[in-house]
Amino acid sequence: MTQQFAERATNVAPTGARNAELSDLVRILEDQNEHKMDVVVSASALRFREGNVHVEGVESLITEDGVTEVDGIYRPTAVADEGIADKLRIPLAYLRRMRAENVPLLDENVNTWLREEPERRFMLRAFRGDSGPGMPPAEGVARALLSDSYKLMDNFDMLLAALDGVKQSGHPTRVTGCDLTDRRMYVRVESEEVAVQARELLRGYRSPFDGRSGDELPMISAGFVITNSEVGSGAYTITPRAVIQVCRNGLTQTKDVMRAVHLGGKQDEGVVSWSGQTQRKTLELITSKTADAVRTFLSREYVEAKVHEMEAAAGKTLDEPTKTIEHVTKTLSIGTEAKDMILSHFVRGGQMTAGGVMQAITSTAQTLTDADQAAALEALAVPALTAAAAHG
Repeated sequence: MTQQFAERATNVAPTGARNAELSDLVRILEDQNEHKMDVVVSASALRFREGNVHVEGVESLITEDGVTEVDGIYRPTAVADEGIADKLRIPLAYLRRMRAENVPLLDENVNTWLREEPERRFMLRAFRGDSGPGMPPAEGVARALLSDSYKLMDNFDMLLAALDGVKQSGHPTRVTGCDLTDRRMYVRVESEEVAVQARELLRGYRSPFDGRSGDELPMISAGFVITNSEVGSGAYTITPRAVIQVCRNGLTQTKDVMRAVHLGGKQDEGVVSWSGQTQRKTLELITSKTADAVRTFLSREYVEAKVHEMEAAAGKTLDEPTKTIEHVTKTLSIGTEAKDMILSHFVRGGQMTAGGVMQAITSTAQTLTDADQAAALEALAVPALTAAAAHG
């Protein structure tokens, strides 16, 4: 399995991975935890200078592990810019244009709106930069600007709680791939021991990657994907995901998702630190919910029912496949570049049916290097099946 890792700067924790092994994801999350800084600040403590977030006048946190210096310079990610635009009600397209073309104007706009409500409070999620002894603090990364009532449910904690839930379910599984972006964590889990035949769904289909036939290997495995966002881009979710063995296409069933949202009470100003009891209760709930979801999603009955639902539409022959794909991609707001890739995968798949459109979307998703885009496209595969069958 290929791996791609992204690091925002040499002195800040790595921020990304695509198709990574579980051990690699754990290593990255542990490194990120060492650099994390979450602080509730008033607008009066925030300033923009040269397009960066400056935190000023916030009391340091002293613990047995040392002193956490909060004041410093934090370079916003694209996700943080989205949060800044949202919280200050600045049109995002305008903020992006100012960042690209006129940074002094960006500073002036953000600072003006921060001064309008100096007592308003936000949660700033950041990575602290490393610096040597006696050196000034290194520039950090501003990951997100959120509500001060945002509930911290961090990737590493969620991952461990979810894996504990998988273990408690008693089902043999394996992690088949992990992605980490500035927005989300994705962990794909599969149980090849819970597999069903799907001859009708895969009749006439060929893998666009190696040409293997769905008629020769008509099996679909049960699985699910664990997703979490630390920066306000979504809840903690477990979504059922069937895996087609001949090509490794994933079929996510988003309507059956289990979720836990990041909403809690307002936090006090200063560096945020969960109490042990609060954290323990939240993680116990996540573990329990995960175990329940796994028992459902990894049952043969569940997978057979979903395959039967898809087979009803998948066999619909398409009279004009190109026009159908045009209709489906327009209906689902899929861009031109992805549409062209889907059409190419559809032709190579050799399945001139509505099911072939679904397969083309999921196989295209596998080839995307952006994990968020890949997950979003894969989630459209089942709706695309319905749209293609209806269009004919």
